[in-house]
Amino acid sequence: MTLYYLHGFASSSQSVKAVQARQYFSQHYPQQPFVALDLAYTPAEAMAQLKQVMGKAPPQAIIGSSLGGFLATVMAERYQCRACLINPAVAPHQVLAEYLGEYYHPVLQQKFRVQPSHMAELEQLMPVRLRQPANYLVLLQSGDEVLDYRNAVSYYQGARQQVICGGDHSFINFAGYLPVIAEFCQLSTASHPQGPMSRK
Repeated sequence: MTLYYLHGFASSSQSVKAVQARQYFSQHYPQQPFVALDLAYTPAEAMAQLKQVMGKAPPQAIIGSSLGGFLATVMAERYQCRACLINPAVAPHQVLAEYLGEYYHPVLQQKFRVQPSHMAELEQLMPVRLRQPANYLVLLQSGDEVLDYRNAVSYYQGARQQVICGGDHSFINFAGYLPVIAEFCQLSTASHPQGPMSRK
């Protein structure tokens, strides 16, 4: 079973959070397969990638940031696995409608054009409701300048949530929450380093 990291819009597997996660799990859970994917910027291509990769190596759990949090939700519903979401996008078809245009993927070295038809694809992907809200750990920072964290609070009702006052869309001090993310993903019952959410 594989642990996946899904990056956000116009990001990549080389983002700061992806690198921090890779380093953390490599050090503390060396036996746990970890994959940070480079997703296409168009919904249909990204979903095709996810279905192909996870079909061969099913997820133990999925970590997703921003739009990656939305895609993590879609795939967690499909596999009924745990998912840890970092400032996740809710109803991304409404948010990305303001970001139409051409983008360049720095790792895949490909150009992608985000267009109105992609918004319809995202809307169709969005789960109407979560079958098992307890499968989700949702980490939010109220200072997110891109997404309104209150939308996630409402959509992920019943999930384990923590709203941190301040911060921003990048989620400040993400590395400090990796021990709790690992615990939630049920990677090991052994002791692990303490993080902000672990402290009594």
